[in-house]
Amino acid sequence: MNASSSDHIVAARDLREAALYWLEAGDPATKVEGVNALARNWAAGQLHLDVRTVLLPRHAIPGRPSRPELVPPRAVKHRSMRTVEGRAALVHALAHIEFNAINLALDAMWRFAGMPEAYYTDWLKVADEEALHFSLLNAHLRTLGYAYGDFPAHNSLWDMAEKTSGDVLARIALVPRTLEARGLDASPGVRAKLAQAGDLPAAQILDIILRDEIGHVAVGNRWYAWLCMERGLDPVRAYAELALQYKAPILRGPFNLEARKAAGFSDAELAALQL
Repeated sequence: MNASSSDHIVAARDLREAALYWLEAGDPATKVEGVNALARNWAAGQLHLDVRTVLLPRHAIPGRPSRPELVPPRAVKHRSMRTVEGRAALVHALAHIEFNAINLALDAMWRFAGMPEAYYTDWLKVADEEALHFSLLNAHLRTLGYAYGDFPAHNSLWDMAEKTSGDVLARIALVPRTLEARGLDASPGVRAKLAQAGDLPAAQILDIILRDEIGHVAVGNRWYAWLCMERGLDPVRAYAELALQYKAPILRGPFNLEARKAAGFSDAELAALQL
């Protein structure tokens, strides 16, 4: 699919319908191209937005390629960073996270009707930036002699998306504010490993990702606060109840408190992490 055909497909649809269309796309390059076109066409005023219609997928979601093989998290093999294969496996794992993150942002757009327009445009920006992250990591992976799909990967991010598919509050609380926020905590250590192994280009990509991911988690925090206000809920208490209800992973340090604060976590939330 070339750029002009993807532009035509996106322009023919409402923003949320287009998000679902690209969520269903299985080929990573096509998905990235489509998300980029979607962001361009929205910015150019070529799309409308229907926030009320309840949409239904026509194909399995999320669309994904036949590889990588998806395995339980504990089955993902850890490799030595002293080898090219080991560094490639780590870059591949990061690329897989970013590919899932594209799908998560698109899913947040089409699935949950009735939110303010800014909610959908926020997640469109997130999807576009996640597509950039995937592209950067995938390109770097090729310089190491590998391609996306060459290593097994796990599906924990999407598993939680499925568990929270029936409630936008649970989705926002437990995906961007929990699983993706864990990426803020992990990023400094992962960057250090890559830099110490001599892979400075990968470390520099991690700098870009951390900068943008602070903004993505901030989007989650903003809409979580809005939803709690709309429902008359105490954010800290509601989060604890949702984490228990949906069996969210227990958060363990070390925490990147500076990044979390920049992403909009309250002092009370940061203090609760350290209990």
